[in-house]
Order: sequence, then C-alpha cells, then structure tokens
Amino acid sequence: MKGVTVPRIRASPRRRIWVSVVVIFIAITVLWAYLYPPQDYTYPVRDWFPAEPTRELTDAETAARVVFRQILSTPPFISRNPKIAFMFLTPGKLPFEKLWELFFKGHEGRYTIYVHASREKPEHVSPIFVGRDIHSEKVGWGMITMVDAERRLLAKALEDIDNQHFVLLSDSCVPLHNFDYVYDFLMGSRHSFLDCFHDPGPHGVYRYSKNMLPEVRESEFRKGSQWFSMKRQHAMVVIADSLYYTKFRLYCRSIDVSYHITSDEKVPSSLSI
Repeated sequence: MKGVTVPRIRASPRRRIWVSVVVIFIAITVLWAYLYPPQDYTYPVRDWFPAEPTRELTDAETAARVVFRQILSTPPFISRNPKIAFMFLTPGKLPFEKLWELFFKGHEGRYTIYVHASREKPEHVSPIFVGRDIHSEKVGWGMITMVDAERRLLAKALEDIDNQHFVLLSDSCVPLHNFDYVYDFLMGSRHSFLDCFHDPGPHGVYRYSKNMLPEVRESEFRKGSQWFSMKRQHAMVVIADSLYYTKFRLYCRSIDVSYHITSDEKVPSSLSI
C-alpha cells in the first residue's frame, strides 16, 4: 500500500509574527514580575482594626485610633531598593557573626544591620557588623527597658526609607534558610508576624492588673514572645503609640516574686497586628 503524502501547511508570515509577539510579551511579563515583585501591601484598615467598644472611648484612645488609622490607611512608600532591617538585641558580643556574614554575603544593598548591646559594646569579628551599633541603654529582663530597646531599634531602622521589613533578633539567633528565601518570603507577604496567645494560667491572665483599665480589659490580655517580624506601617504604629506603652510602663513591673508582669511578653489584643 502506497503512503499518502499530506501536504505541509505553513503558517502565514503575519501569524508567525503574532505568535512571536505573544511569546516575547509573556517572557517580558514573567521577567518583570520576577525582578520587580508587587510591593502593594495595603489592605482595608477595617479588616485589621478592632471594632470600637460599646463604652465611651477616653480622649487618649480616640487620639490613638486616629493616628493608627491614618498610618495604616496611608499607601506605603514604594522603594526601588526595598531592604530588610535585621535588628540584633544583645547584651554584648554576637557569637554567630561569621555565620551571619555567610548569610548576608552577596546580598549587599538588600539588608541593613542594627545592633543594640545593653551591657557592653561588642568587639565585632565580622566587618559587616562594624559601625552598626546604635545608642544603647541597660536592659532588664521582663522590664519596660526591654521594650524601650526594641523601640529604639525600630526608630533607628525607620530612618532608612528603604527599610520595608523589620526583624528583631537575639544574640543566639541563627539563620535556618538562605537569604533569598527569607527575603522573598518576607517581602512577598502582606503580614507582620507576632506571637500572641491567650494564657489562662498563672503566667498569663493571672498577672493582669486592673490598673490597665479602661484601655486594656482582662479579656484582651495576651501573652507572647518579644521577637517579631513586621512591615513598615506596623513598625510606625509601634513607634507612634504612647497610650498602651504608658499603661505597660506604669503597671507591668515586679510586685513580688510570684507576681511579675513582663512588659515585653504582654500585649493587648486590641493592638495585636
């Protein structure tokens, strides 16, 4: 049986041009999305901000809510060179500087480093940490001075407009993933990350003080870890707050050995980000 020859159908020059244009357009779009990921982290404030309580707000609460809403509803600054601020809260030297140096190697211009040493000025063994110490004060565990140090780090890091994400670290922290993974995850997320949970036990709600009223009710009292990772807008809220900070500064302190409210590990749920 003789084979049947099927005539070859060739695409017209115009069709080939259109196919090439579409392929090039898709390639450019994918490349642009990879090089310049979207930086719009805004979302409706009403989705984050808690409902107003039925009681009448104090003057301080009203003022705080106005400031918070303004910060959260303002579109974030779109940086051409977005960076992550790595903020080290340490009593002295950083034992893993060389490990962090390997983590940061090759990614210059995509990160900034800030070191708050509360006891003694550290002698750095890695050149990338030299000159990164900020003005520091003594810090006591569980005291408001711990919060002061964190706010001091945030304020210093916020001076750099390109810093878009802020990570608080201790001297014992080490990176578990490479820099690209951490950078892409944090920059690509719309969220800040805080530890906040309800603890009904003796180390949680039991330590609540009625002096926190009316701004912080017992039902809103939460426990968590001081370590965080947050977006620039949320960092601005922390720095702008004086209402809740004052409450914790005045009433979160040692009363006796069995009753100790740690300022850096307690937060009102109405301010949870």
